[in-house]
Amino acid sequence: MEEGDRAAKKQKMSALEQLKKITTIVADTGDFEAINIYKPTDATTNPSLILSASTMERYQYLVRNAVDYGKSKAGSLENQVAEAMDYLCVLFGCEILKIVPGRVSTEIDARISFDTEKSVAKALKLIDLYKSFGIDKERILIKLASTWEGIKAAEILEKKHGVHCNLTLLFSFGQAVACAEAGVTLISPFVGRILDWYVANTESKKFEPLQDPGVVSVTNIYNYYKKFGYKTLVMGASFRNIGEIKALAGCDLLTISPSLLKELENDVSAVKPHLSVNNAKLQDIEKISVNESKFRWLLNEDAMANDKLSEGIRKFAVDTVKLENLIKKQFA
Repeated sequence: MEEGDRAAKKQKMSALEQLKKITTIVADTGDFEAINIYKPTDATTNPSLILSASTMERYQYLVRNAVDYGKSKAGSLENQVAEAMDYLCVLFGCEILKIVPGRVSTEIDARISFDTEKSVAKALKLIDLYKSFGIDKERILIKLASTWEGIKAAEILEKKHGVHCNLTLLFSFGQAVACAEAGVTLISPFVGRILDWYVANTESKKFEPLQDPGVVSVTNIYNYYKKFGYKTLVMGASFRNIGEIKALAGCDLLTISPSLLKELENDVSAVKPHLSVNNAKLQDIEKISVNESKFRWLLNEDAMANDKLSEGIRKFAVDTVKLENLIKKQFA
């Protein structure tokens, strides 16, 4: 009877609860009220998510606080707006850290994705802002685009300053190898955006979860990292459906939007691990090394990765400008 009760309880366990037992779940949103519902370990934001949250009435007090902070700074209007932008991102991060027990990812301006020096400076400024709120840098992940310059900035931040980094907009194996060799803390390969490209640019319009090109890409990266003992963690991101998520069960981390977290919570089908360190160790994989010229060549040869990296940077830059304009109106 006792065994039957346990089986019945297990059967009723949601897919989300099952996933939490084998993978660290991260909320992919700037809406910390949504984060509070699903109890993830970590949370991650980006310019698009901060823009979306900043338009919500319940977060206008944060926008006003950021504007007041910007106004208190000397310099031109552009400088004051820039100060307010940084402050707003940190304010959202601080609120999120009141909810999650782990870390929050805060992204730097996408418009400096090709400038290592400016990326390092911006990251250290954000870390200092967090420190002013009593937040230790161990609870922060600085997000940078997986350009060569972004990866080099992350390497400097990790090795020289002890700042943990999350390399985002990652679409290719070459980007992943460069990140691992740089010793970054975490990467965020974009599963759904890889799928989007293949649907738009090939004859295949539908894929089973385990054959989904985004899932295959993350699986290959995970196996490579574990096979060769890299410390860099893999966090699957940008999902289009819960099939992709469940196909990556066992991955180090998965960052998931509130809408898909809700679907997983309402799903009681069994979730089994597809990724594991033990299985990765058995894979027949060749180890490679990536310098700058090889990185750029591999990216050039991968039309999907090249397209999606450029597109992602442009989109985040556009949303950053929209957020700047939203803040600038408050200055008036």
